[in-house]
Amino acid sequence: MTYDAHFRVWRGDSEKGELVDYPAEVNEGEVVLDIIHRLQQTEAPDLAVRWNCKAGKCGSCSMEINGRPRLACMTRMNTFEEDEVVTVTPLRTFPVIRDLVTDVSFNYTKAREIPSFAPPPDVAPGEYRMQQVDVERSQEFRKCIECYLCQNTCHVVRDHEENKENFAGPRYLMRIAELDMHPLDVADRQKAAQEEHGLGFCNITKCCTEVCPEHIKITDNALIPMKERVVDRKYDPLVWLGNKIFKREGA
Repeated sequence: MTYDAHFRVWRGDSEKGELVDYPAEVNEGEVVLDIIHRLQQTEAPDLAVRWNCKAGKCGSCSMEINGRPRLACMTRMNTFEEDEVVTVTPLRTFPVIRDLVTDVSFNYTKAREIPSFAPPPDVAPGEYRMQQVDVERSQEFRKCIECYLCQNTCHVVRDHEENKENFAGPRYLMRIAELDMHPLDVADRQKAAQEEHGLGFCNITKCCTEVCPEHIKITDNALIPMKERVVDRKYDPLVWLGNKIFKREGA
């Protein structure tokens, strides 16, 4: 079954841009990325779009479709009515380079700020041992394809440019939580999460979880448990008293 659709695509660069209307042929089983490629072939050969695997595993084709952050390769055309205008725009949180391509280097900067896995110094590589339950606990977070849809939709950075310097965003707070759950990691992740990576900025609206194409429960399984561990450590009176006693004994 073939029909003609109405696409509205954002065209422009960091200086200026506008939404441009295009007619587009749609065939059965196609996704939004198929239509974008068809527009490049027939209507707009200079249309810039980032993509790679077209299988929902590389995270490259992140964009906003009818106002919702999505992967273009995983958004099927049969989810729209035939007479519905399909509006495609770049990720709103990051600077536009051209058309649908944005500069996501913010995320690379935040990734470099997080210390890597830190095993005990007396345990050599090859001697690491973990229980299966510990593996399963953080395995969910390893499904992340770094599409940055969670970073894009998080209103802490989306609506407040000034927060970007001090807030790692849900993707990298999830990474910190994953490492903190690792039984062999000895780095002080909880203190760093709060003081260096802005965990306190997150107010658990779950918008990051809602847009995750891998269906990772970012808020419930990573951010909330991390917040609970930080709060227990910082505000629990028994923990506070214990810290005072042990510090006094070690003095």
